[in-house]
Amino acid sequence: MASAQGTSPLNQPSQQVSDDARGYYTPGDPLVDPVAPAGPIGQRWTQRIFDNRLVNPANRRKLDIIIVGTGLAGGAAAATLGEAGYNVKSFCYQDSPRRAHSIAAQGGINAAKNYKEDGDSTFRLFYDTVKGGDYRSRESNVYRLAEVSANIIDQCVAQGVPFAREYGGLLDNRSFGGVQVSRTFYARGQTGQQLLLGAYQAMERQVAAGTVQQYTRHEMLEVIVADGKARGIIARDLVTGEIETHLADVVVLANGGYGNVFFLSTNAMGSNVTAAWRAHRKGAYMANPCYTQIHPTCIPVSGAHQSKLTLMSESLRNDGRIWVPKRAEDCDKDPRDIPEEDRDYYLERIYPSFGNLVPRDIASRQAKNMCDEGRGVGPAVTEVGEDGREVQVRRGVYLDFADAIARMGRKAVETKYGNLFDMYARITGEDPYATPMRIYPAVHYVMGGLWVDYHLQSTIPGLFVTGEANFSDHGANRLGASALMQGLADGYFVLPNTIREYLADGPFEKIDEAHPAVVEARTDVEQRIQKFLSINGTRSADSFHKQLGNIMWEYCGMERSEEGLRKAIDLIRELKQEFWTNLRVLGTNESINQSLERAGRVADFIELGELMCIDALNRRESCGGHFRAESQTEDGEALRHDDEFAYVAAWEWGGEDGLPVLHKEDLIYTAIEMKQRSYK
Repeated sequence: MASAQGTSPLNQPSQQVSDDARGYYTPGDPLVDPVAPAGPIGQRWTQRIFDNRLVNPANRRKLDIIIVGTGLAGGAAAATLGEAGYNVKSFCYQDSPRRAHSIAAQGGINAAKNYKEDGDSTFRLFYDTVKGGDYRSRESNVYRLAEVSANIIDQCVAQGVPFAREYGGLLDNRSFGGVQVSRTFYARGQTGQQLLLGAYQAMERQVAAGTVQQYTRHEMLEVIVADGKARGIIARDLVTGEIETHLADVVVLANGGYGNVFFLSTNAMGSNVTAAWRAHRKGAYMANPCYTQIHPTCIPVSGAHQSKLTLMSESLRNDGRIWVPKRAEDCDKDPRDIPEEDRDYYLERIYPSFGNLVPRDIASRQAKNMCDEGRGVGPAVTEVGEDGREVQVRRGVYLDFADAIARMGRKAVETKYGNLFDMYARITGEDPYATPMRIYPAVHYVMGGLWVDYHLQSTIPGLFVTGEANFSDHGANRLGASALMQGLADGYFVLPNTIREYLADGPFEKIDEAHPAVVEARTDVEQRIQKFLSINGTRSADSFHKQLGNIMWEYCGMERSEEGLRKAIDLIRELKQEFWTNLRVLGTNESINQSLERAGRVADFIELGELMCIDALNRRESCGGHFRAESQTEDGEALRHDDEFAYVAAWEWGGEDGLPVLHKEDLIYTAIEMKQRSYK
């Protein structure tokens, strides 16, 4: 049938009527993926692998590839392309590829293996992912992701990744939010670390073989676009300050997400948007930048001194029960003294079918709702109320393992989650085995990123984008345990099979450092650095970053409104003006200078923040992680408007003094019918 075969459209292109962002952007031409596959959805990827041209081994040795980022997407791509015989240069700003932020994804990785015989399949993983993303992702990309997921597990087992196993020796699985099957493979509470070590070792094997050159403590500051194609990068050696030119036939960005635009997030302190944003300014479209995931299971803010937040894995929601007191007057009590009848297990009450395993966006909004009602727990933190005055609010809900410990025994809980419990105890000073954890939502993953076609190529020919740095797979909300899946799918299986269609036209004419495009890119970087050093104002880059984060969280965070977003855009523009006139960067460029590094990253975050707010203002609907106050159901759930907004918003850089240009790519479904989400 059509709904299963994917051979005919099930919806019509949307026609936007409302335009809250009129005057903030310029309408552009419609956007179409030029290499989008057709035919039955189950055959599209297999057919494309065959259709894409091959590169013979002798020619591979003549082709150079630059990969920026060494997380799961970048590390896996470097290992695979190096093994294939290409000449690969791998860049990361950390002192070791092992410090990539992929290491922080603790809970697990999805794959449609159906080891539990509970009804899982490739199509069900595909369906859950599209539904979880609130029908704002491309179905061809998502089906491909579901299709190759099983191969990822086999690859990682062969590398020695120590996945948990059940009694019979098969790999064990657990559930994650937004699904009713167990498809998440895990290695205790450190899955990301173990998977990253597997990719890292595979890459280091190619370093030893000479096919991969490794550049640590290097930050990409510009992409070189020569004759309309990406041909290299300008990077800064973060130890010596030297500005370096690196040329290649193709560039791959695997630089992760931009959640740190909010200052406080679960991202590593160094995570940034610079590589992607520099490419955006050179012509790569930025797609759906407003889609930010607020993770429901994080350690709450404890005070104004914090510079980041800590993620407690979503895997904890398998066995932990989330609740708040039914009465506000009980919020001061020791939770162990609150009887069962006075507890509100609100997710189980509101969403009986999924309970504590509802998707992240829904769990996050309900936690906020409980706290807004005055039933939050933990120490009060200072916030600015709607009237501009400071108010004290408790921002926490309980994640309780008492029932799990009683049912399974403490030893079993330690086996599954021990390192997470230890981390919580070290950070908070509280014993989660004895008293419930306190959690609250925080900025985590971003679904937006550089626009790519089905081959993962951006709007700049020769510039490919993988993992969280692109937009393609998760729509408006990412289901738990799918970040690791996408990173490894892109790196091990997708990119190596799509990049060869581009590289088959090689070997390409070589360019050197005297090429005008190379000289221009290097000059731009040097002038930008000198500008940072010469402003000589009174404020640090961190102070601007924190102010930007406050604006973004307040007006473009868990809930957005037309009034708030307009205010945020004005505030960000004022902040940008002050940044470029009152920034102070100490030191020089000829040595380690973290103040200089942060200045460049914050400058890009400010521009990104403005675009995120414009994108959110334009999309007058609620979907996934984007919740517009003007668009909700009677009971407060997200309300989509498929008739107006079933499209990818791809933004083109409009120039220093120009407006961003909006290009729309229609989302047409042939295998899944769009419906309003329900997890009740």
